[in-house]
Amino acid sequence: MDYIHYLLDFLKDPHTVLSQFIGTYGTWVYSFLFLIVFVETGIVVMPLLPGDSLLFAIGLISKTSGQIDLTLIIPLLIAAALLGDNLNYLIGKYFGDYVQSKERLLFLKREHIDKTEQFFEKNGGKTIILARFVPIVRTVAPFVAGAGEMKYRTFLLYSIAGAVLWVVSITSLGYILGQYDIVKNNFEKVVLLIVFLSVLPILLKLFKKEKAS
Repeated sequence: MDYIHYLLDFLKDPHTVLSQFIGTYGTWVYSFLFLIVFVETGIVVMPLLPGDSLLFAIGLISKTSGQIDLTLIIPLLIAAALLGDNLNYLIGKYFGDYVQSKERLLFLKREHIDKTEQFFEKNGGKTIILARFVPIVRTVAPFVAGAGEMKYRTFLLYSIAGAVLWVVSITSLGYILGQYDIVKNNFEKVVLLIVFLSVLPILLKLFKKEKAS
């Protein structure tokens, strides 16, 4: 299998890839989804896996075909996100200096860390919640929290709130909108819209920074 092609297809259209996976492997999809969310959240060098679009696709599939049970997948993915956050926090706490000394490690660039640190400076601890809805930043934020020696109890509270809000809101949105043909028939465009809305806060901040300078 061409894994790069598969990853690109997954990023572009998680709905189709998930539907094919379910057709081949059935209920193993729950383990697959748990792993994807855990890795995307918990491995700081893997920030490019689908997040928001994946959750939206899960809600859409649940609504249109019933192949995914929301009452099972939502708590499962909240657990995956929390475990990932905790792993990433520990990586930051014990290996922060090493990771930050590199310009690039797999898909992680030094600039990703720098931007997330700026995000922390502006928003404080609530960054852990806000970052859930921003691609790449949600992967790097727990690492930066650990490397910056944020108290674990504080981090955990923000992490729980962020994981619950993220998983419940995006999957529910996919479920609600899944009844409309315009969404089902134009999912690739929906994915692009989700990605655009996710990175919009960063784009606005960059625009304001450019304007100020």
